[in-house]
Amino acid sequence: MSDMTFERMIRQMTPSVYESFKQAVALGKWPDGRRLTAEQTELCLEAVMRYEIEHGVPEHERVGYLGASGCGSATNDGGDGVKWVN
Repeated sequence: MSDMTFERMIRQMTPSVYESFKQAVALGKWPDGRRLTAEQTELCLEAVMRYEIEHGVPEHERVGYLGASGCGSATNDGGDGVKWVN
């Protein structure tokens, strides 16, 4: 892989490799059961996120998407929320 850059790898990544990386990050292990190292997890997650951008995966289908109401910060329901003070 001497002439293969990370960017080129992302452009050439197949959907099956993307899904495999996504599953590996979610489970913390490779399909054969070996655990991902911290570095492998970081690289796989970066590859998944960059693949999603490069290949136009809709935002609501991307890894980590929470949606407008995901964290509750867009609404004020009068509940006991966190108040940020500077």
